Amino acid sequence: MSGQEPAVRVLAADGPVRAVVLVLHGGSEWGDREVRPWRLAYLRMIPIGRAVRRACRDHGVEVRLVRNRVHGWNPPKLPAVEDARWALERIKAEHPDAPIVLVGHSMGGRVALRVADDPNVVGVCALAPWTPDGEPVEPVRDRAVLIVHGLRDRMIDPGQSFDFASRAESDTSRLARFELAAEGHAMLARAQVWTRLVCAFTLDVLGAAREDKTMWSAWTKPSADRLRIPL
Repeated sequence: MSGQEPAVRVLAADGPVRAVVLVLHGGSEWGDREVRPWRLAYLRMIPIGRAVRRACRDHGVEVRLVRNRVHGWNPPKLPAVEDARWALERIKAEHPDAPIVLVGHSMGGRVALRVADDPNVVGVCALAPWTPDGEPVEPVRDRAVLIVHGLRDRMIDPGQSFDFASRAESDTSRLARFELAAEGHAMLARAQVWTRLVCAFTLDVLGAAREDKTMWSAWTKPSADRLRIPL
């Protein structure tokens, strides 16, 4: 395995850090190759991280983007999960009282849902998450969860994230799942929509939402409707 620690890019907060957003990129089921800075799975998360930083500039939010040591999920060791937990421990060492919001795409969404049991995590935003049958829902108990999936995703069946949401919904503090028409796995066709949802969720979970009522509207829908919100 290449490297002893994952790389972390920090987008600093304006002033004292009051919360941290940890951004986790996608990968593949197997693979021991090092994740280079130009790997697309990592690059596609940088604009999202920057957008969250801009949206939260008045709220003391620091954004950290993890670049994993290797690109594979690689059971049973699960290096991406190890990397995320390492990053969480580092955040807590530097900002012990800061609430943490996790944002992950694809495999990174699966990682985010797995490590949500960290006591400082308050919310998870999983974008086109890889949630195969049997993926545990216990880690998201008492967390706010946003799942977004494109209906034209050919890499990960949107039905998987619906099944996960259905199993997790009763144990989470709040859970909403948006379905994006005319969108695939790479989040390219409607990039602004993905980004807007991430920013709205982050602000809402941190209690900083003001004008954007996107999440308020989602939370107040009947339970069955919250899992398939069309957009």
